[in-house]
Amino acid sequence: MTSAEPSVPTRRRLIAASLASSIGDGIYVPLTMLFVHSLTGLSLTSIGAGLTVAGLCALVFMPVAGVLIDRFSGRQVLIGVLALRAAGFAAYPFADSYPAFLAIALVVAVGMWASSPSQHALIGEIAHGPERDRLLAWDRSLRNAGMGFGSLAAAGMLAWNGSSGFIGAAVVLATVFAIAAVLVSRIPAVQRGARAPESPRGGYRQVLADRPYLLITTANFLIAFGYTTQAIALPIFLTRDVGIPDALAGAVFALNTALVATLGVPIARLTLRGRRTRTAASGAVIFALSFAAFAALPQLTNGTGVIVAVLAVAVLYTAGELVHSAPSQGLSIQAAPDHLRGRYLSIYQLSWSVCRTIAPVLLGFLLDAGRWHVWMVLALIVLTGAAILLCAERVLPPHVVGSTRKATATTAPEVVT
Repeated sequence: MTSAEPSVPTRRRLIAASLASSIGDGIYVPLTMLFVHSLTGLSLTSIGAGLTVAGLCALVFMPVAGVLIDRFSGRQVLIGVLALRAAGFAAYPFADSYPAFLAIALVVAVGMWASSPSQHALIGEIAHGPERDRLLAWDRSLRNAGMGFGSLAAAGMLAWNGSSGFIGAAVVLATVFAIAAVLVSRIPAVQRGARAPESPRGGYRQVLADRPYLLITTANFLIAFGYTTQAIALPIFLTRDVGIPDALAGAVFALNTALVATLGVPIARLTLRGRRTRTAASGAVIFALSFAAFAALPQLTNGTGVIVAVLAVAVLYTAGELVHSAPSQGLSIQAAPDHLRGRYLSIYQLSWSVCRTIAPVLLGFLLDAGRWHVWMVLALIVLTGAAILLCAERVLPPHVVGSTRKATATTAPEVVT
């Protein structure tokens, strides 16, 4: 298949695979510690240490994932990492020792970290230009929907007695990732043109010498702290410093998920009409405004009005996410040359992965420092990322930065089951 626009069946299978894997993420992420504790009987301290070690080791594997994508294609690597995740979750109920747990946790972590660059590489292989941007928007929107549905399913599984709910979760997780792997395997392979052989080291030398790409990667690393806020800092801040009930703090997450799932594609159609760098920077500025508003909440609100104020600021925060996400993803793929797309996207993925690895320590320290410190520091961080994006615009090729005005209409892909 070589056309710029993938066929309808290809789009359906890609979207269905994304939805299935995101449901799996939605089940696993909220339950991680409880899930592993119930299935293995290990202490929470040892589980936390093991998951951290596995995550750090998985980061080391990312450059290898980039080489594999360039060697075999994003499609083949994505099939492999989805199958790896399915095998890992299927094996969790049989982890009867700490070394076995560490091995399985490493398999799951490698599959999780390598999924994003291989998925984006696949989208880069099967689509070009505006169609590529449309598929990225659909992928992100339905991933949020799948995460929300998976979180609801996880809550239901917690209601089961004993460990049966967690064994059921392991079976479901193995099944959904296996289904996703089968769906991707049914996407026709893209015939790639011949190119001169390269050594892996030479390939990464080119990536590390690409100053414009390193600029957008650095900017993404900084702005990514805005995304980590919702899961790490916001629940503690809202319950401890603003004083709203735990259930309402969860409603903020639900509101964000619903808005991103329903508005992701329409907003992407609007934002992708302009320059990707400037639009993504605008999203970071909106993030900063929402952080300033969060910092002011404890002083400016009281009584029942606090609920309305919190939800209003949550909507502003979500607007920043919606405006930033589509053009920033487009930048990462459009700026990557076809023959080294895997290496480029693996380096870009490290900006997300490293941020998520160090964010708990940084945000925890700032939360302990005071009620407003975390928000002011986050605002400065994301504004720095926005400034770097604007600097990168001067050195990026026009086709990477340029408007995609032709991508103003899209048809909702039908999901196969």
